[in-house]
Amino acid sequence: MTVTLKNLFHCALSLITALLAISALYFTLGAPFVGVFQLIIYVGAIMILMIFAIMLTTRLSDKMLKTENKQVLPSVLTILVFLFFTITAILQTEFIEHIGNGFDPLLDLGRALLTTYILPFEVISLVLLAALIGAIVIGRDN
Repeated sequence: MTVTLKNLFHCALSLITALLAISALYFTLGAPFVGVFQLIIYVGAIMILMIFAIMLTTRLSDKMLKTENKQVLPSVLTILVFLFFTITAILQTEFIEHIGNGFDPLLDLGRALLTTYILPFEVISLVLLAALIGAIVIGRDN
């Protein structure tokens, strides 16, 4: 519903609902730490900031605001590629072997991010920095 609604404010409210559901999913799966940070960061900070930005824009009441997406095929292809890599990664992990062996998910996650997966971790941080710079450039007045 977040991408199909016409009103931008309703899209933001729908995204908040989806993020709350993801947080509830984390609590259900026994990861309250991630669930609390999902609530604080995404719902509490980012979405409230987005709602303020939407409310302060003057184009919200503009009836000529174009909200349709004409790039359905590239988005479907991107989703399929992402789904393929996600399923491949899930099938190659060894979740079952770690359960019951004193597995501490946060400790092992932090250790893996800073040792084994340091290169992907840094690449992700560079991608986020590029997205931030791109958003600033796009948001600037000419």
